[in-house]
Amino acid sequence: MKKQTGSLSRRDFLRGVAGTAAFTIVPSSVLGGGTRKPPSERLNIAGVGVGGMGKANLMAVCDPKGEDPSRAENIVALCDVDEAYAAETFSLYPKAKRYKDFRVMLDEMGDQIDAVIVATPDHTHAVVALEAMKRGKHVYVQKPLTRTVYEARVLTEAARKYGVVTQMGNQGHSGEEIRLICEWIWDGAIGPVREVHAWTNRPVWPQAKLRPTETPPVPPTLDWDLWIGPSPMRPYHPIYHPWDWRCWIDFGTGALGDMACHVMDPVFWALKLKYATSVQGSFAKICVDKWKHLEHPETYPTASIIHFEFPAREDMPPVQVHWYDGGLLPPRPDELEPQRRMGDSSGGVIFVGDKGKLMCGCYAKGPQLIPYSKMKEYKRPERTLPRVTTSHELDWVQACKEGRQPSASFDYSGPFTEMVLMGNLALFYPGQKLLWDGEAMRVTNVEEANQYVRQPYRDGWKLEA
Repeated sequence: MKKQTGSLSRRDFLRGVAGTAAFTIVPSSVLGGGTRKPPSERLNIAGVGVGGMGKANLMAVCDPKGEDPSRAENIVALCDVDEAYAAETFSLYPKAKRYKDFRVMLDEMGDQIDAVIVATPDHTHAVVALEAMKRGKHVYVQKPLTRTVYEARVLTEAARKYGVVTQMGNQGHSGEEIRLICEWIWDGAIGPVREVHAWTNRPVWPQAKLRPTETPPVPPTLDWDLWIGPSPMRPYHPIYHPWDWRCWIDFGTGALGDMACHVMDPVFWALKLKYATSVQGSFAKICVDKWKHLEHPETYPTASIIHFEFPAREDMPPVQVHWYDGGLLPPRPDELEPQRRMGDSSGGVIFVGDKGKLMCGCYAKGPQLIPYSKMKEYKRPERTLPRVTTSHELDWVQACKEGRQPSASFDYSGPFTEMVLMGNLALFYPGQKLLWDGEAMRVTNVEEANQYVRQPYRDGWKLEA
């Protein structure tokens, strides 16, 4: 689009306000609106990776039936490497242009796109999101933000550089419950917290697997080279796509990467965490072929326990955070009534303070002091955190229009993702404590562990902001 003289185009305006710190409401007069928002006032959104969670994200911002005026953004482009897997989403938005290669989409559509929703497998989050941000597009990226620690740092810094509005898809961060947990802990409800236990029921997909030896033909609807993206090439097999990629180290981040961005969100926020100083882990079962060392498996284990250590922060003492997955659980608190379950069906968190315990489920759901008698006695503090009054996705949409950052911008979710993903390093060195320099993104006592912090890309792919 040619630069206008004497006035700002709508898209130039949206890009300009994206980098401002103030929570400014864009008046309808600026966007040419009246009492009802005209189509030109809506965001033009593209989706990349639309066959799975991407479909739900798109429907959260645009009602395909046109019946919900709160979900009325324009879906202008849909990109997926597998047209069969994405067929249902294509049918929901028949006017959207279709692509397989996100780079072609971004090049061809240019200023016709304001914002991009990225819901591909973990290993292509970073390359897609970065290319969109470099073109001035606001981005919503599914959790975990990236597959590696290094990629998370790159996206965090790129978001600041390009002044775009960003959000990670950890929906619980926009909820009421996570804010209650923060306010209660900051109020001293359980005293200083020195220990936390967090767990998930994942994986619900198979893990601890060996690489398949069969090489079935690639389906004609699938561009396998694009699906592989920056990861090492391997022959197509349905064991990778469309679902079980999460278990493979080249493509996913296992149970920790998949669920900790939900389960440990209240831990990271309420305890004001950033970088751990060490991590140590163990696992139940792992598969390696007979020619490989234990440190180089293909997939994540069936179950694991990972221990993080964090230093003192502001007025908070050092804290140990313990992670459990694959059916492993922390000890049941003595204070928890026999008839009550720990957390919920997807996982949970127990904060152990000097003066009591606080428990919640996955996504910070159902927070309560335990035993329940403590909850009934507790006088809740006044609200101090702003509330999100819409969905996680629509909070991002509104932020794009208002010139602010939403609840889980990359300034928050980038460092959070780094913390989560460095935990996976421990699975390559079971039983060994890895010392971590967060600012430098380095393991300081086991040099070879750093190969997993920033892994090389396949020829033809790069991550340069």
